[in-house]
Amino acid sequence: MSGLPEAKDGILPAHAVEALVAGGAIAPAAPLDHDQVQPASLDLRLGPTAWRIRASFLPGPGATIADRLERLALHRLDLTGGEVLETGCVYLVELQEALALPPDLSASTNPKSSTGRLDVFTRVITDRARAFDIIPAGYAGPLYLEISPRTFPILVRQGSRLSQIRFRRGDARLDEAAIAALNRRERLVEVATADVAGGGIAVSVDLSGEGFGGLLGFRAKRHTGVIDVDRRGAYDVEDYWEPLATRGRRELILDPDAFYILASKEAVHVPPAYAAEMVPFDPLVGEFRVHYAGFFDPGFGHAAAGGLGARAVLEVRSREVPFILEDGQIVGRLVYERMMERPRVLYGEGLGSNYQAQGLKLSKHFLPWR
Repeated sequence: MSGLPEAKDGILPAHAVEALVAGGAIAPAAPLDHDQVQPASLDLRLGPTAWRIRASFLPGPGATIADRLERLALHRLDLTGGEVLETGCVYLVELQEALALPPDLSASTNPKSSTGRLDVFTRVITDRARAFDIIPAGYAGPLYLEISPRTFPILVRQGSRLSQIRFRRGDARLDEAAIAALNRRERLVEVATADVAGGGIAVSVDLSGEGFGGLLGFRAKRHTGVIDVDRRGAYDVEDYWEPLATRGRRELILDPDAFYILASKEAVHVPPAYAAEMVPFDPLVGEFRVHYAGFFDPGFGHAAAGGLGARAVLEVRSREVPFILEDGQIVGRLVYERMMERPRVLYGEGLGSNYQAQGLKLSKHFLPWR
């Protein structure tokens, strides 16, 4: 049993996620942490064992993860005391949260904001999966997390939380007309005329330096020290990042395979009865990727939750060729979905939320930039 009452379609709020745990649809190996359930998602915890694997993979409809590990695992790591995951390597960890979803409930996963801002690429995989980060309705079985640090080596341990999961009943995604109407009522992005197309509302990059003391963003350094993913405010920014100044130009040339933290030009707002997700803009318009971590919880940037609009922080990586990114260039779109019910607590309301009312902000692991 799911533990859920009959309800309308939408993203499940925190109290409904807790009901899934109580009803056995979510089966944690240990009691949930006190702050593990978010307004519209559940953080996922690493289990005690990781495997270094030869390559990323999907098991396909006829195989389990355990079946494939027999051939692809290079060695096993014990996470109970902590282990360093090296850049350029691929790891697989069984998560502490297993699922037994009812037939009308599906889920999707995404890296946590702090994970994406460290350029750690993560994807959740299920048994018999044909796609990453998608858990089909009725799935019963374990969850595994693929982890690939791209820029910084990271220290993780059993219980570290790098990814999050959202549960949904049915399809509650807003179409273009509904997003446009919601924007007229709620002002989803702080621009005079919102660009609503392709099922979402456009978000562009701010390369003006205005409001950030002439700072465009940060470019990650190579060959740095290890970052402990469970430590907050522990690392000096300039040991890991190169600040980028405007120098009077509203553009930035992205170096191939470099990683950048930039900010959106628009302040973003997610009303309490909705959840949002950043999705990539058309890949045909530029050789870059934006935003590994795409979930925006109800109340993000919401005035009643202390937001007053919040910039979207953009995790940007160029591909094989240098690419000029210009101020105001569209880099992604926010898609909105209805919540099944309004969360009882919004993002930023006494949750210790790290990024409410944010501007150009690095992950929580770093000391404040001067």
